[in-house]
Amino acid sequence: MFHLICVESVQHLAVISDFFYNIVMKKFDIFNQFRDAVIIVNKTEDVVYQNSTFKRWFNDFVDLKKFSHNTNFDICPLNSENIENYSPIRHALSSPENFFATVSYQDNHNKLYYYDLTVQKRGRYTIFFFSDVSANTKLASEKRKYEKLSDDYEKLKEEIEDLENIKQKAQSQAIRIALINKVSNTIRESMDISKILQSALSELAVMFGAFKAYYAKNENGKFRVEEIYGGKRLNTGELISFDNQTFSTISSKKISVVHCMKEYVDAEPFKQSIMRIVVPVYHLQDLIGIIVLLSYQKRELNEELEILEAISFQLGNAIIRAELYQKNIETVEELKNALKELKETQLQLINSEKMASLGQLVAGVAHEINTPVASIKSNNGLISKLISKIDDAEISGLMQEINNIDHEAIERISNIVSSLKKFVRLDEAEVQDADINKELDLTLDLIRHETKNRINIIKNYGNIPMIKCYPNMLNQVFTNILVNACQAIEGDGQIIITTGYEAETLTVSIKDSGKGIPEEEIPKIFTAGYTTKGVGVGTGLGLAICAKIIEKHNGKIIVNSEVGKGSEFIITIHGK
Repeated sequence: MFHLICVESVQHLAVISDFFYNIVMKKFDIFNQFRDAVIIVNKTEDVVYQNSTFKRWFNDFVDLKKFSHNTNFDICPLNSENIENYSPIRHALSSPENFFATVSYQDNHNKLYYYDLTVQKRGRYTIFFFSDVSANTKLASEKRKYEKLSDDYEKLKEEIEDLENIKQKAQSQAIRIALINKVSNTIRESMDISKILQSALSELAVMFGAFKAYYAKNENGKFRVEEIYGGKRLNTGELISFDNQTFSTISSKKISVVHCMKEYVDAEPFKQSIMRIVVPVYHLQDLIGIIVLLSYQKRELNEELEILEAISFQLGNAIIRAELYQKNIETVEELKNALKELKETQLQLINSEKMASLGQLVAGVAHEINTPVASIKSNNGLISKLISKIDDAEISGLMQEINNIDHEAIERISNIVSSLKKFVRLDEAEVQDADINKELDLTLDLIRHETKNRINIIKNYGNIPMIKCYPNMLNQVFTNILVNACQAIEGDGQIIITTGYEAETLTVSIKDSGKGIPEEEIPKIFTAGYTTKGVGVGTGLGLAICAKIIEKHNGKIIVNSEVGKGSEFIITIHGK
């Protein structure tokens, strides 16, 4: 009976326990309506309630101890030797007060979740509320990453901007160096001021987008344009000036950059505003000129000004150096001309002395010849009278024939002496009228020994008026050319002499059938000292003297020659 009672008592206790459990469970059913996960733990650390959210989120829940091991503080501010206090579950259970913390939970798949844990103490129960903040934590983490990336991006952006500035500066520096080197190379390679300036102006015009660029030389505060690249409205040699402010700027060795409507004072205004750059060009302390650039662009000039200053400095040195070089060239040219005049004077002195000596010699020979010729002529006339008194006709005829031959010889000698006197004309140093055809015949008489029985002389004389000239000098020219022609003919040959007069110009052509002159030697034949006749034969002065004589008559000598066919000397003299 007791046994039955005991069994019934146990059954009653179970029923009573289930009853009270159902009552408690029904009391906690309200937590099923919470979005947060909720568990309730009693004082003996038994889990007495799990809402549906908790069961769904923590479906791998076995017991509170294991669950506690899987949870950690997201940030742990504790300082305790008890390692269990580092578990937020254990810390919440041991805490006498309500508790809040952000915790992490690692499930069986090692996946990490983040929750805001709120713990409420209600009598003998401890109620745990888990609010899922994984997304927020991840968002915060991503936000931190984004902020870091943004910071990195801004830093990279700044670095890129710095690199771009460095790149632009490097490019600008490269362009500057290339431009300066190009202008420097032109300066080094040339001493031509015009070429140097044109190169610099063209390069600067391209770099600054200038529609016109020019250099003007300083002339007491005004500037004379010397070189122009592009543009209109301005000519070389034009004198221009600028306003006081611009002149003051360039006088202080600074570059003037203004936007204006006029190129310079007194210039016609443009239809729109232009950028005008005036670069002073100095050598030491002297303003030697300016470079002017005109452009429709409107921009700030920074590093470009350094380029202009560098080129201006080089141009200043180059212009002075080129001017000194040009002065040296002119000095050398003057010395060459002086040397040439000296040689010509020396040549004329030699010629004058030669002619004077020849004249004195001819005069002396003529006098010496005339005396015996006069005696022979007198005797020949006496013999001619005596022949008529000879009775023997045969002897008389023979004597008459001898007398006639002697008479002709005497006349020939007299004519030669007369020709020699006319040729040297020591008393004819002034300009006078002369018949050129007769002068040529006179010359041919004197060189008969060169042409006799060997060279056929063909005369194509034109109708020529009396010409004002130095006859003795022209005879010397004709003699020299004709003797050279005779010497160029080996054996028999011919010389054709042609004269003419047209448009107040006398033309004398002497053409031979000799061996000719090589083409490369023709430019040298009128040079003093040059000869093709060999040592001891020619002096090299004959044709040089001829050229000077013809120049004195305001004329010239042209030579046409072909080896193996002969040469032609054409003399032209202008004027009446």
